[in-house]
Amino acid sequence: MRFAAAVLRSYEERFAVEEVRLNEGPAAGEVLVRIAGCGLCRTDLAVRRSGGRSPLPAVLGHEGAGVVAATGGTGTGLGVGDHVVLSFDSCGHCRSCLAAAPAYCDSFAPLNLFGGRGEHAGRFTDAAGGELAPRWFGQSSFAEYAMVPARNAVRVDPSLPVELLGPLGCGFLTGAGAVLNSFGVAPGDTVAVFGAGAVGLAAVMAATAAGAVTVAVDRHPDRLALAERFAAIPLSAASTDLPAHVRRLTGGGARYALDTTGSAELINDALRSLRPAGHLGLVARLRTALPLEPGTLDRGRRISHICEGDAVPGLLVPRLIALWQAGRFPFDQLIRTYPLADINEAERDCDAGRVVKPVLIPEGLDTWSTPHP
Repeated sequence: MRFAAAVLRSYEERFAVEEVRLNEGPAAGEVLVRIAGCGLCRTDLAVRRSGGRSPLPAVLGHEGAGVVAATGGTGTGLGVGDHVVLSFDSCGHCRSCLAAAPAYCDSFAPLNLFGGRGEHAGRFTDAAGGELAPRWFGQSSFAEYAMVPARNAVRVDPSLPVELLGPLGCGFLTGAGAVLNSFGVAPGDTVAVFGAGAVGLAAVMAATAAGAVTVAVDRHPDRLALAERFAAIPLSAASTDLPAHVRRLTGGGARYALDTTGSAELINDALRSLRPAGHLGLVARLRTALPLEPGTLDRGRRISHICEGDAVPGLLVPRLIALWQAGRFPFDQLIRTYPLADINEAERDCDAGRVVKPVLIPEGLDTWSTPHP
C-alpha cells in the first residue's frame, strides 16, 4: 500500500510530505493503524540535534492515535475498527517489563530510537524503494498509517475525539505520570514544576487533580497564564532568589519538584526549593555534565531521572482520559491542530513557543504535495 508521510531526509532540511510504501501487511503481534492525529513532540525535533546518531531518511512521530485498519492475527487483542492511542515500544519480557516498568525496558533505546527491530525493516520504503529508518518509537506516525506492535496500542472509547488523544501516549503521559506515579502526589502535597511546556503543564494539571499546592516556573508570561488557569501559582524564572520564592509559596519548600528544562541553573534552583527529604525528578535528557552546587542534596533531598512518567500506558492513558472527562485534566486546551502538510509551520511554531502542543492531522493523498514549503 502507498500513503502520505512526512519524511525527514537530512538534519538541516525541512520535512517533505511524500509518498511512502508499505510492502507487507501486519506480522503476528502487529496492527496497522490509520492515523487520525499525531502530536509533535520536542523529542521528534531533537533528532536534528542528535549529532548523526539518528539514521535518516526517516518518518518520525511518536504521539499517534487512530483506528485499527488491519491486525496480524487474533493474538493482538485488538480488532479492525478499534480506536487506539499509541505509546512507546517495549519488549514485554525483560525484567523491567515483567515488573510493570516498560519505560525501563532493557531494549528501550534500540526499539524506540532507531537501530532495533531488524525484522521486517525493509518493508517500509519511499516511493522509489529507498530504505527508511526503522520505526520511530515503534510508530513513525507522522503519516496516514503506522504499523505498530499491538503492545504499543491502548484501546479507547470510540466516542472520544481520537485525533486529539495522541499526546496522551508520550508528552502528557510523561508529565502527568511523573506526578501521579513517580511522586505519588496526594492531597496537601506541594509541587514545583520548572518549565511550563507540554510536559510541565501536564504535570501541573495532574498535581491540581491530585489536590496538591502547585507552583509553576517559566520565563514566558503566556505559559505562566496557562499554568495559573490550571490552578498553579505562577512564578517567573527571572525572579531574584527563585528558591526562596518557591519555599515561601509552598510553606517551607516543595515536597516534589519536576524539571522539564534540562537547565543546570534551574535544576540547582529546584533542589534548593525542596523541603528536607524532598524529591526532584528530571525528565529532560541532559547533554552535558550536571554541576550540583554545595548543599543542594543535603538533608535527605534526592534527584532521579524519570522516563515516560514511570507509566504503564495501558493503565495511565485511561486514567488521564477519565480525569479529562471529569474536567480535571483539560489537556485539549493545550492543543492546536495543523494539517500534516503544514508540519514545517508546526515545527516553527513549536520552536518559537507559539504553541504548546501541535497535533498533525493527515488529510489524504489528494491534499498533499512534495515538498511542502
